[in-house]
Amino acid sequence: MSQSLEHHIEVCTCRHGVLRRRDFLRGVSAAGAAAGLMSWTDLVRGAASQLRASGRACILLWMQGGPSQFETFSPAPGHPNGGETKAISTSIPGIQIAENLPKVAGVMDDLAIIRSMTSREGSHPRASFLLHTGYLPTAAVKHPSLGSVVAQQIGDRESELPNFVRIGRNVRNGSNGGLLGSQFNALELAVPGSPPTNAALSTTAQRFDRRLGLLDRLEADFAKQAGPEAIADHKRLYEQTARLVESPRMKAFDLDQEPTAMRDAYGQTPFGSGCLLARRLVESGVTFVEVGAGNWDTHSDNFERTRALGAEVDQPMAQLIRDLKQRGILEKTLVIWMGEFGRTPKINPRAGRDHYPRAFNVALAGGGIQGGQVIGKTDAGGTEVTDRPVTVQDLFQTFCKALHIDPDVENMSPAGRPIRVVDGGDPVKELFS
Repeated sequence: MSQSLEHHIEVCTCRHGVLRRRDFLRGVSAAGAAAGLMSWTDLVRGAASQLRASGRACILLWMQGGPSQFETFSPAPGHPNGGETKAISTSIPGIQIAENLPKVAGVMDDLAIIRSMTSREGSHPRASFLLHTGYLPTAAVKHPSLGSVVAQQIGDRESELPNFVRIGRNVRNGSNGGLLGSQFNALELAVPGSPPTNAALSTTAQRFDRRLGLLDRLEADFAKQAGPEAIADHKRLYEQTARLVESPRMKAFDLDQEPTAMRDAYGQTPFGSGCLLARRLVESGVTFVEVGAGNWDTHSDNFERTRALGAEVDQPMAQLIRDLKQRGILEKTLVIWMGEFGRTPKINPRAGRDHYPRAFNVALAGGGIQGGQVIGKTDAGGTEVTDRPVTVQDLFQTFCKALHIDPDVENMSPAGRPIRVVDGGDPVKELFS
C-alpha cells in the first residue's frame, strides 16, 4: 500500500477508529491513484483489522423480565414505594444499593450506575428488542442485535471461534444478525460448561475434510446455474462451522479446564458458570458474550423473588468484574448489566411490581467507564427522572464510545435504506474519565 493511501486511511479512521464510507469517498480523489486495484472492501478490512487488534470486547448480563430498580441499584428506604427492601453501603462512601447485592456492593469502585434511564416501551418483546438493538421492531427492517453489530464492527472475521455467543435459556429478545446477515447471528448455548451441541466430529478429520470438499464441488456446480450469491450464506456458514469444529480453541468452552476454586468463586450455578464462560471466551478472542438470568418479571411476591434473583446474580457479577480486573482485561472489556425496563414504584395488591419503563437503571463497568459513580436521579419515590435523563439511544451511543465503534456507520437494508448503528442520542460523557 502506498504512503499516500496509508495516510488517507489513517485520516478516515481517526474518529472512533472506524473507517467510514463517506469519509473515504470524500477524499478518494486525493488517494485514488494510490488505491490502484484495492476495493472498498479491502480498505474496510484493513481498517477493521487494526481495530480488532485493540482487543475490545463486551459482556452483556441480561436480566430477562425487567429487574426492579428498587431491589437492585436504586433502593428507596424509608419511602412507601421502597417496600421492605433495605439499602446497604458500598465500597464507595455515600453510594448505596439494595441489600440483595452485597458482593456487587464490594466492587462499586469499578461500577457506574445510571439511575435515570427512561423509555416509553413497556411491552416485554418490544422493550427487549429495543434494549438489544436501539430500535423498536418494525416489519420493514430487521435491526441487528448489539452483539451482532459489535461482531461486525470489531470482531475477528478470521477467528475460529464465533464473535458473538449467547448463553442461557433466559435470553429471549427476537434479535440477531438481522440486516447484517446470518454470519453475525449468535452461537447459542442453553447450558454453559461444555462445548456446543454437535460440535464434535462424528468421523475422522480426514473423512470430514473429504466431505467438505465434496460439498464444495456440489455447491460449485449449483452456483454455475443459480449464481454465486445463491450459495454465499450457506457456504459461509459451513466454513465458519468447520473452523470451529476443528479448532483446538474449542477448549475455551470447557469449564472443566478451570480449577475448582475459580468455579466456586463464580458460584457453580447456571448464571455463575455463564459468567465464568464469558470471561474464558473473551480471553480467547470472542468479541461479544451475552449471559442471561431471570425471570425478573415480578408481578407478584416481588420481595421474596428478588432476594432469590439477587442471590443468583450477585456473586457471579462481582467475581466477573474482579476477575477481569485482576487479569488486566477489564479496561478493554465493557460489562453491561440491564433488562428491558424497571418495575412500578407502587406495590400492587399481590405484593408485586408491574412494568415501568419511565425510570429504571443500568449498571456498567470496564471499557473505559469510570467506576464509583452514579449518574442521574429520580424523585424520592422513584416515579420520575429529575436529573440527567438517559434514553436508550444515549445508552447505545455510550456503548459505542466504550467499544470504539462509530455510531454513525450505516448498514444497508435489503430495500436499499441506510440504517445507522445508532439513530440519535449522545454518549453519557460523565461516565468516561
